[in-house]
Parts: sequence; structure tokens; C-alpha cells
Amino acid sequence: MLKLENLGVAVGDRLILQEINLEIKPGETHVLFGPNGSGKTTLLGTIMGFSRYRVVEGRILFKGEDITALPVNERAVRGIGIAFQRPPTLRGVLLRDVIRIASRDDVSPDALAAGLNLTDFLDREVNYGFSGGELKRSELVQLLAQNPALALLDEPESGVDLENMALIGQAINHLLEKEVAPWSDRPLREIRLGRTRSGLIITHTGYILNYVEADVGHVLYQGRLSCSGNPRELFGCIKRVGYGECIRCTF
Repeated sequence: MLKLENLGVAVGDRLILQEINLEIKPGETHVLFGPNGSGKTTLLGTIMGFSRYRVVEGRILFKGEDITALPVNERAVRGIGIAFQRPPTLRGVLLRDVIRIASRDDVSPDALAAGLNLTDFLDREVNYGFSGGELKRSELVQLLAQNPALALLDEPESGVDLENMALIGQAINHLLEKEVAPWSDRPLREIRLGRTRSGLIITHTGYILNYVEADVGHVLYQGRLSCSGNPRELFGCIKRVGYGECIRCTF
């Protein structure tokens, strides 16, 4: 689904990311840990194609195609979507209209909004006056409308209370095809193998792991992917000894 080869990224004259190698297969969900300022948001912005992030080395492959030089809209058309940590406010633009614009299919804005308790927000300006949890739900309803093959989620749990976190976790599981119907008679392994959507989730607190099943975890430290492994084991190590010591461990 996604392959980053020896990726180096700069913002202005400052090199932020170095020698990033990462592969996400269809149906996989990866989580990215890292301290503030380590380059996590830069990595997601680079994958999405935002112009402030300049690729100085390496390349980005999406479904086998080199998209390193493609603009944001072309990447979105190909199936990459993002939910921002701090989404912008769009004055004069209704959430209902954004859902219609983003939608790849003939979906009902009312039906999507109902699933995230956002029905009363459809005819409000996008993100204007929204609380932290409302902002995250607004981002997710837009992403669900787009229905991307690869979803990039920048700290979906930040600024969210526990009640909203459960709802956001359910929406992410639905987006990433991780819901398993209790009446299904198919083995869990067979269901997992049938997934096609992939995800890359930035988490600073690790709370998202209580709601969303992740396949692989990575630690981004000082602009480099320092280690990878079982997400819960990685997070447990980070909590015990901190990032500096955790990257010395072998997973």
C-alpha cells in the first residue's frame, strides 16, 4: 500500500527527517510513537504532499506508483486521506457541503454524521466553535466520506474526553475495516486477511491502543525511525524507560 524508501525531508533549510524506510501492506494499521518535535506530523504531511515539506532524498510509493512529486489533490484522488491534529476552521463553508465534496460514493451526510453524533453540526461552519472532541469527530466524518485506501491520523485522541474517545475509536475501526460482526461464523484470521484499507496513526499518549487494534508500532526519534515491533510492547517500554532508552531495546 505504502512504501517509503530512504526518505529525507526538510522544512525550509532545516532537515527534519532522515533515512526513513517504512512499508505498510494492504489491511495493516501502523502506529507511530515519538516525543514532541521528533517529526511525526512532518512525516504524515509529507506522505499527503503538503508543499511546506520538501523531499530532499528518497521517494514515496503508493500502490506501486511513485507519487513523490504529485500534489495533494492527486494523492487524495488516488486514495490517501488525512485527519489533522489541529484542523483549520473554514468560515462560510458548511460541514454538510464538505462531506458531499469529499465523498467518493453516493453517501448520505446525515447518515455519516449520525454515526458520530454530528447531525446538529452539519449546517454549521466547519470546525467553527467546535470543542476538542467535536473537532476530531468532524475530521473523521470527512475521512469516512472520502473512504481512502490509506488513512493518516494525527493524534486522534488528543484533546478528547473518554466518552468521545470510545466513539472515535469505533469510527476508526469502521474506517479501517476492523469491525468484526459478533454473528460472523468466519474465523477471525480470515476476516483480517480480507481487509484492504491501511492506516498510519500518530499517537503521543498511546490511549488509542485501547480502542484500535494496531499491527505494527514504530518509534520516530530525532528524525529517524529508530525501532519497530509490537505496538503494546513498544508503548510499555516507552512508559517504563522513556524514548531515549526504549530505542536501545530490540523488538
